[in-house]
Amino acid sequence: MGKIAVLGAGSWGTALALVLADNKHDVRLWTHREEQAQEINKTHRNGRYLKNIQLPNNVVAFSNMSEAIEDVTAVVLVVPTKAIREVSIQLKDTLNHPVTLIHATKGLEPDSLKRVSEMIEEEIPPALYGNVVVLSGPSHAEEVGERHPTTVTVSSKDIEKAKKAQDLFINENFRVYTNPDIVGVELGGALKNIIALGAGISDGLDYGDNAKAALITRGLAEIARLGTSMGANPLTFAGLTGVGDLIVTCTSPHSRNWRAGNMLGKGYDLDEVLEQMGMVVEGVRTTKAAYQLATSQNIEMPITSGIHKVLFNQEKAKDVVDQLMTRGKRHEMEDLSSILGDRFTY
Repeated sequence: MGKIAVLGAGSWGTALALVLADNKHDVRLWTHREEQAQEINKTHRNGRYLKNIQLPNNVVAFSNMSEAIEDVTAVVLVVPTKAIREVSIQLKDTLNHPVTLIHATKGLEPDSLKRVSEMIEEEIPPALYGNVVVLSGPSHAEEVGERHPTTVTVSSKDIEKAKKAQDLFINENFRVYTNPDIVGVELGGALKNIIALGAGISDGLDYGDNAKAALITRGLAEIARLGTSMGANPLTFAGLTGVGDLIVTCTSPHSRNWRAGNMLGKGYDLDEVLEQMGMVVEGVRTTKAAYQLATSQNIEMPITSGIHKVLFNQEKAKDVVDQLMTRGKRHEMEDLSSILGDRFTY
């Protein structure tokens, strides 16, 4: 068993640290807050994020990154998208030996329109890790922390790196698949947060199950349309990081994006929502980035465009839904045929 650093002590970072600890690894959980590190080490709990989860003794928290990554064989980066570059630079300035580098962050960077692995590659020399691995899939931190059955996917340009990550995490509660399509895996994990905002808005408006089913289904078409335009395999979006992540994020109150959308649907404005949430809602930044991507590539994404109007143009959620429902007539198979073409297998 190896020494592994998990950078980011939020709910997801803490849950992944627990999975690694269950696999008998020596886990170093890094946080930039000294008081949080002290709390975890004294109480074996992370009160702000997963307060009901007892952490085992082989999870030790650090607020000093150089101490956290000393002699580790792998680093798992689990911080919000907006902090990826800052933490990557800090890691580059501290790390002095090669590691397996895994990230478990779901988002896109506005303006640069980069995926998380691309952001990391721009900040950390590849000589330190070879190729980034991404871990993604339908996985609420709360349920992983309670050791409920969960399945995720790992992907990398180097499939051997993905297999190393698979070996680190897989156990009887946490099943890990590999997928060679890193573009599709990252985009599926990021873009589903936009649709989850929409599902929350629909529920906040009391539109019921029919509306949410339509939103999830047509949202998947949008994700696949943009993803394939960027080189992703369309079949990836029928897997864990597509349909799977959409289902879990769009239907559960565990989802921050669903909860934020629900408040928007009930009439709160974005600033009020973010203040009350008190945690990062990745779907907000991702909506901005995806809207920019769709515009730059001339890809039609009406749901994303509508949610962008609610978030950034202060349009009322009900008015945006009415606009979506009165769009021009379409044939459903148009989307599927343009996405799949003749590519039905890997």
